[in-house]
Amino acid sequence: MLVPLTRETFEQVIPLIATGAQYKFAWGQSKDLLSRLLISLLIVVSIWLVGLVFGSGAEGLQLICFIIGGLYWFWSPIYVASVRNNSYRRFPYAGFWRGRVLDVYITEKVVREDQQADRFGRLEIIENFEKRINIEVGDREGFRVTVQAPVKRLYKPISPGQVAELLVLSKQPELERIDKITDLYLPQFDLWVGDYPYLRRDLFKDISAKLGQNRQDAPTRRPNRRRLR
Repeated sequence: MLVPLTRETFEQVIPLIATGAQYKFAWGQSKDLLSRLLISLLIVVSIWLVGLVFGSGAEGLQLICFIIGGLYWFWSPIYVASVRNNSYRRFPYAGFWRGRVLDVYITEKVVREDQQADRFGRLEIIENFEKRINIEVGDREGFRVTVQAPVKRLYKPISPGQVAELLVLSKQPELERIDKITDLYLPQFDLWVGDYPYLRRDLFKDISAKLGQNRQDAPTRRPNRRRLR
């Protein structure tokens, strides 16, 4: 089932400013926080050095720069998440799509490469792999997408036949060609799957509830029959 959304609804579901879930995702791990703190320190020191060179003629501006630079570690995740949101908001058309899980399988992806010297002093490339779940979803019209995410224990109940929902984004008003997809929602388990939480989940659930009185995937619009990964 594919239901076009109004521009207003689309911009509410994928907001301009990062949500709490998006901020948490962009916050990253401890090493990411340490990196941002180091950048904040470098910014503050640089501003201080510039102030020493040019004298004390612009204390007010310098104070503002100190505050902005010193809080880089805090506001940077908001900026990163908002930029990511806007990369999706630039698509003019969106639709709510419901299909069913066709297949679930695990793959591995190289997430980082490190260099390490062996006992002879030669550099070796060490590849760090991450296990990822792949969920293939399709509808009666033959449209299929595959959503990937890092493997988590809570994904264990996912199996073929379950209802799956997401937003599809397009440059065409009839949604004949799908350019991007969002994270995946499985209403049976109230479960989200994806690399990044693009959607405002409370609003998406409201849309799902309004359109999902029956969870049959009878299409209202027909997207281009191409496989999107």
